[in-house]
Amino acid sequence: MTGPTPKPWIAAMTPYAPGRSKGASDAPAVKLSSNENPLGTSENAAQALAGARGSLARYPDPASTALREAIAALNGIAAERIICGTGSDEILHLSAGAYAAQGDEILYVRYGFSVYPLAARRVGATPVEAPDRDYATDVDALAAALTARTRVVFLANPNNPTGTYTPMAEVRRLHAAMPGDCLLVIDQAYAEYLPDGEAEAPLALARNARNILVTRTFSKIYGLAAERIGWGYGPAPVIDALNRIRAPFNVTTAGQAAAIAALEDRDFVETSRAHNREWRRWLAERIAALGNAGLRAIPSEANFLLILFEGALTAEAAYEGLLARGYITRWLPGQGLAHGLRITIGTEAETRGVAAALEELVAGAL
Repeated sequence: MTGPTPKPWIAAMTPYAPGRSKGASDAPAVKLSSNENPLGTSENAAQALAGARGSLARYPDPASTALREAIAALNGIAAERIICGTGSDEILHLSAGAYAAQGDEILYVRYGFSVYPLAARRVGATPVEAPDRDYATDVDALAAALTARTRVVFLANPNNPTGTYTPMAEVRRLHAAMPGDCLLVIDQAYAEYLPDGEAEAPLALARNARNILVTRTFSKIYGLAAERIGWGYGPAPVIDALNRIRAPFNVTTAGQAAAIAALEDRDFVETSRAHNREWRRWLAERIAALGNAGLRAIPSEANFLLILFEGALTAEAAYEGLLARGYITRWLPGQGLAHGLRITIGTEAETRGVAAALEELVAGAL
């Protein structure tokens, strides 16, 4: 007698592979594989998290009311059009679950976030990759890939794992090319790292659109990755549909309190932005100096760099060499990037150290 058989599209899925968190032989290592904030967490958020742990026997507010109101106040948007989730990942999955099924297509750019095909396959939809343009989003390619079966278009901006940014004029052009019954999901996990004014533009675009959902997370600049808190903003009917299939009590009481405190600590956010901007530029310049050895950093607006290895030193050898020297990076052969490493911008010491280790590996490969 056999047991239950999963649906074929579930059996065909490859589970999400997180960045490695331990060094060789479990030795201590610098983790630069998951795009976490190297400055940690706002002290205010940490205190709020600790202070909220006294109510363990009570369920959290299922609607995350206070958190949604705090998000709305900071961004000048309506709280009733906000949904909170366990990281923005949950909201990405909810958008696929609410609007796609067997026979439908979910579209995204090549080298897009690896959750997108998982979200598609989970509901039996067909994932469709549009060609990129030098590792960046090609709006014309996405528009050309739209069909009558396309139900959701995922656009990470800045993109992960490439770090590339699509100007808002291009995003508007993509939206204009989409039919009204197709949902555009603008995934802004790295929004807070963008230059002033850029992060707010998708929210403004979504304010009057019927088919745009913008997602954000507290896992990156806010340093709350362990608590898994994200949010989305969109038209009232879209938010209503997502809430119908959202898990109840999905954001913990302590997580909600920490997220509110994190939003209020603007000094921590600005310090994190400035640090990232300085050391991302510094690391990009060091990689550019290794251009003759075949290394190239893709221009990034996020808190990491995608570094391509097109010379004697391969990305795999660099990954193993850095690991042996105590630095964990992200090698992504499963996403067609066997020739690249994604490296999170760490502290000053971590960034200087990984650059020196890379230079040593390059010298050894010549």
